[in-house]
Amino acid sequence: MTERIREFLKTRRERGQDTEPCLVVDLDVVRDNYNAFAKALPDTRVFYAVKANPAPEVLALLARLGSCFDTASIAEIEMVLAAGCTADRISYGNTIKKERDVARAFELGIQLFAVDCKAEVEKIARSAPGSRVFCRILCDCVGAEWPLSRKFGCEPAMAVDVLEHAMKLGLEAYGVSFHVGSQQRNQHAWDRALAQAAAVFKECGERGMNLSMVNLGGGFPTRYLKNVPTVKTYGNAIFKALRKHFGNRIPETIIEPGRGMVGNAGVIETEVVLVSKKSEEDDVRWVYLDIGKFGGLAETMDESIRYPIKTPRDGADTSPCVLAGPTCDSADVMYEKQPYALPVSLEIGDKLLIEGTGAYTATYSSVAFNGFNPLKTYHI
Repeated sequence: MTERIREFLKTRRERGQDTEPCLVVDLDVVRDNYNAFAKALPDTRVFYAVKANPAPEVLALLARLGSCFDTASIAEIEMVLAAGCTADRISYGNTIKKERDVARAFELGIQLFAVDCKAEVEKIARSAPGSRVFCRILCDCVGAEWPLSRKFGCEPAMAVDVLEHAMKLGLEAYGVSFHVGSQQRNQHAWDRALAQAAAVFKECGERGMNLSMVNLGGGFPTRYLKNVPTVKTYGNAIFKALRKHFGNRIPETIIEPGRGMVGNAGVIETEVVLVSKKSEEDDVRWVYLDIGKFGGLAETMDESIRYPIKTPRDGADTSPCVLAGPTCDSADVMYEKQPYALPVSLEIGDKLLIEGTGAYTATYSSVAFNGFNPLKTYHI
């Protein structure tokens, strides 16, 4: 919570505009985060993961600062271009693309594509000839609060075959990428992944391919209820791992921060709709908010991300609560397996602040489930 956000919400309440939940993002925090990444890894290009928060205000700010961008769709590419970025600073980082989207991206000037199988390589060879490709390898994601599945990437041994196939089809076998898992609190998680990347580089070299780049992916965390290492700490650990596995021949590197870039810049203001119990003997209250999984808090799925919550009654005695959203869907429960401690005096109508919500909230908000409006967003 910054003073700028606090003043914005105060003015909003005074004007009677606080009838629905909203997200407020402080762009000064985003600027500070970008500068921290650029300083921590000065020889690494920053490719902001647009999916984390594609707001035009965020994209325009980062474009002015010199950021590059990791995109997952044609719509995201077009948004980044509209924000003032040039095509040479954009990668199409989704390994699952329709061929017509590859062709459209190429028309827009994109020449850097992610792949993880030969079929994807063939699409790019046909529709974006001569482009650069990097192959994503699987990563175990140990230590991540939001581990990634096997949906993306291939085994390192297969990556060599994929890149060789790309070279044979006239593409530039550019490099390797991986992702250590979102909200990765272990700064040493990149070490094992870089060892695998170095092995791919070596085998590719033996087959006549000189790879140039390692995409270190995202995973850089924001602070929720637990402390996280500083960006500088991650930078130092990653550089040591690069030296360890690549020696004096460190390749080009890029990072794709998303949550770490915008997560701590945002706060959601929400209202308590109902406080109840399921029986008179129940010690656990149910607290229903006017926002839930379908309103932007999808990352509470499996209670993976536990957001800091501030109330106007902080400091009073607390008791465990199940926290749920307002929709008529039984899945719309954020915290039940591990109830959340909230003040006993909490009442209907109280305004709560959910911190660390600048990433993966507004874009997860449903269009009109149960007739609720999408999450209102403000970037100040």
